[in-house]
Amino acid sequence: MKLSFMIKHHFFNAFRELFVHHHGSLEFRAKLFALIITANEESPLDAYLLVKDIGLKIYNNDEDRANLLMLSTKELVQKIKEDNGLDIDIMVSNIQKELRIVPRYAKKIDIDSLRRFIHLSRDEDAISYQENILEFLQTLKEETLYTQKSQIAIDEENLTRKY
Repeated sequence: MKLSFMIKHHFFNAFRELFVHHHGSLEFRAKLFALIITANEESPLDAYLLVKDIGLKIYNNDEDRANLLMLSTKELVQKIKEDNGLDIDIMVSNIQKELRIVPRYAKKIDIDSLRRFIHLSRDEDAISYQENILEFLQTLKEETLYTQKSQIAIDEENLTRKY
């Protein structure tokens, strides 16, 4: 990562919500990645490179935004590992709560991208746990898209008008 990005990251950290376009969306994705990464206690460094790779695809090769996604994910994983008031159960609850508030985020749950993290796991228990999380997220996505269909359409229409 470039030094200029690192300086920008520290500055943005303090004022992330003000300066990062679609901050909530990026944070939601970071929570999804952190959830699947922390299900593997060993969480290899390759997991963060995978987040960046997926981020580059999501954000059309915008390296700064992909790096921000990677660093936000890393921060969340660190908080969970350090037991800093955040654990997997709280993360799941936060994701569910966020989907109730902003149901269109359900479209951001990309099971195929998240499944790639399972290939980084070596422990059978971790793999099983990650698969259970993916199954839960898939169900949550489908239920949200089905039950909140009209609200999602309204929200997306409002976003289109806004930008």
